[in-house]
Formats: sequence, structure tokens, C-alpha cells
Amino acid sequence: MLQSMSISGGVPLNGEVTVSGSKNLALPSLAASLLTDSPLTLRNVPRLSDIDSMLDLLSYLGTRIEKSENNSISMVTPDIKATDAPYDFVRKMRASILVLGPLIARCRRASVSLPGGCAIGARGVNLHISALEQMGADIVIDNGYIKASAPKGLFGCDIHFPISTVTGTENILMAASLAKGTTRIINAAMEPEVTALADLLILMGAKIEGHGGSIITIEGTDSLNGADFAIMPDRIETGTYAIAASVTNGNLILKNCIYDHLSQFFDTLRLAGIESKIISKTPDGLDNIEVHRSERDDRIRPVDVLTAPYPGFATDLQAQFMTLMTICNGTSSITENIFENRFMHVPELSRLGANISIHGKTAVVTGVRNLIGTQVMATDLRASVSLVLAGLMARGETIVNRLYHIDRGYENIDQKLLSCNARIERFTV
Repeated sequence: MLQSMSISGGVPLNGEVTVSGSKNLALPSLAASLLTDSPLTLRNVPRLSDIDSMLDLLSYLGTRIEKSENNSISMVTPDIKATDAPYDFVRKMRASILVLGPLIARCRRASVSLPGGCAIGARGVNLHISALEQMGADIVIDNGYIKASAPKGLFGCDIHFPISTVTGTENILMAASLAKGTTRIINAAMEPEVTALADLLILMGAKIEGHGGSIITIEGTDSLNGADFAIMPDRIETGTYAIAASVTNGNLILKNCIYDHLSQFFDTLRLAGIESKIISKTPDGLDNIEVHRSERDDRIRPVDVLTAPYPGFATDLQAQFMTLMTICNGTSSITENIFENRFMHVPELSRLGANISIHGKTAVVTGVRNLIGTQVMATDLRASVSLVLAGLMARGETIVNRLYHIDRGYENIDQKLLSCNARIERFTV
């Protein structure tokens, strides 16, 4: 049974939204539990289908898992019971590839199905494989599986990534923590999630320097210990709700955020006529941010955007920002430099009345006064939420089908929107 969402648009969103923990940090942090036989507790873990998929895989591999009501998860893996990650687990999400490095590092072998997840183009699993081969692993692709062995263990070396890869950097960070000698990751991803994963590994006893920069140095250790670690707020969810306030001409307070993780994004919103500011701090030092349209502007201003690795404009906010540009007063261009197939939301936005043309890697968006509600189909995680945003501002009723995509990455999105006056209803078809 598939779920859909009915949205009656045109209502300004007003109120408060508490941002959940970061999906893109929680997933590699869960995988890090394979690196130690000691207990690992993660707090502020979002309740998402992707998290459940990773926990199912870890349980199959031998991890004992306890969930708490306060979004905490405690794990311990005294022994690895299996070193294979079967297709039935991995097909649901690409992040399953993150068990590859820990399994090879701890067990000296692994067999991981080539990953699934969003159909947004090729995403460089070859970079993971090449890096692990340089560290001494023998790897073959056989019948859809990455089969790796390292009988003598992994050995530190210099890894030069030709392009920035977040999951590649994370996999090698974890593998190198238990390798012999020193590993340097050159052209490492600098996303906050990568930096925070390194912080977790350091808390577990890893010796890591340079994280947050483009060169990370890891001195391997014989073993790692457990830890208690809080998952930071989800910056993509923060940006998504900021755009929700923008498209509906509302006023939202986004609670438990880190403003600095989105400084360029908020600068871009400001060019479009959207104001944002930190209005208070939480006891934990997180930011509460107010977002609303500028009083000077009747229409959204057009802004040109190019996606880029952090600290550039995040590809995971591209679809949402395009939705905002569909009602701008003029023409904007959005260039996708990370994934080659991430404009699948364009035909669906066009069904709502958006004026968008695609020229290679660039979408040219000519703003219209209003979108008109109709039935649309979600194609991937970020595309699905862009259609919800479009429905929130469209005239009439919008039906968004295949909600399972959105449930992979947004915790309680319907409840959060309902609390801010949205007129939405989830139903089963």
C-alpha cells in the first residue's frame, strides 16, 4: 500500500519547527558501531525509513540494538556474525555502502551489494573501491557485489580523491582508523557531516587531524572504544523549512539549528528577498532562526545558483530552491554540478504550471504568479519534498504520490507542517 499527501495550498506557514537530527550524519555514525566491540550510544537520531534500513542491516551483521523513546540508539557489536551485506538490505539506500570500510577494517573481508537509493545518477562507488585497493584490499565486482579481502589488514597511504566524495571520505575515515600506519585523504569532503563523523571517531579513540579541511590525516590504531555522541541538526531539513516559510510568505522559527552550516544558503535566500536571523540560543548552544520574506518585496527576486561541494550551495537543496524560483519575478538559472540526473522534479513542477527549461546541466526558471494544484509523482527524496513545497503555495489541491521517498529523509514532516497551519492530509492508496 502506497501513501500520498493531499495539500490545500495558499496558506502562509507560521509557527515553530524543531529540526531533527542529521540523517547524513546518523547513517555513517551507525555504521561506525561495527568498528568496536564496545557500546556506542547515539542521541538525537531521526526516525526515518533510511535509519531503519541501516539498523536492519547492522542487526543482520551482528549488532545488538536498543532504541529509547528520546531518539537515542544504543548499539554493541561484540562479534561480526556476517561479513556480507545482501541486496535485499542494500537496495533500499545508497548509504549501505558505508559498512564496506568498517567490515574490511575489522574483519579483513566484506561482500557488499552495489547500493540503491535515489535514482539521481552515478555516484562514484568506484572511488571507494580504488581507495580501499590502495590500502591493500583485493576487490572484485562479482554478480552485483563488491567482494573485498585484505588478509594482512589495511595499510595507510595517501588517498587522492579526483573529485570530492562525502561517503567515500567517510568510508576511508572509518577504515583508516583501524589500518596500520598513516593515511592521508587528499581532496577530502569538507561537509559538516564528515567533520562530525571524525569527531565521533576521535571520541572512540581514533587519531585524526585536519578534518574540516581538504586534507585529513589518520593514524591507525589497533582498536577503538565505545562512546556517547549527539547527532547534530540536519542542515538540509533546516534549509527545506526555510524555503517553506519563503514560498508561503509565512514566518517560521526554526529551532535547534546550526546557522553557520548554511551561511551561503541563507546569503542566497537573502538575495531572493528572504530574511533570516538567529533570534536565540538553546542551552546546548544551537541556534533558533527566524525566516520570513522581506517587507520590501512583493515578489521573490530571481537568483542564479550553482551547486557545489561544501561550503558551496548544497545539491540536496537544489530542488527546493528551484521550487522557490518558480514564482520569482524574472528568470533564474540553476546549474547542477554534483549529479547528472537531478532534475527529475522538473516535469512534475511543470505539471503545476512552472515554466522551466533544461539546457544540459542548467535549468532556466521563468517565474509565474502562481502554481496550480494537480497530481504529481515523487521520484527521489529531495524531489519529493520540493513537490510538497510547491503544493503548499499552489492554488487548489495538490496530490503528492509515492511518499515513501520523503519518509526516507524527513521525520514527521506532516505533523511539523500541520503545527504551522498547513492544510495537508496523508492517505493510503
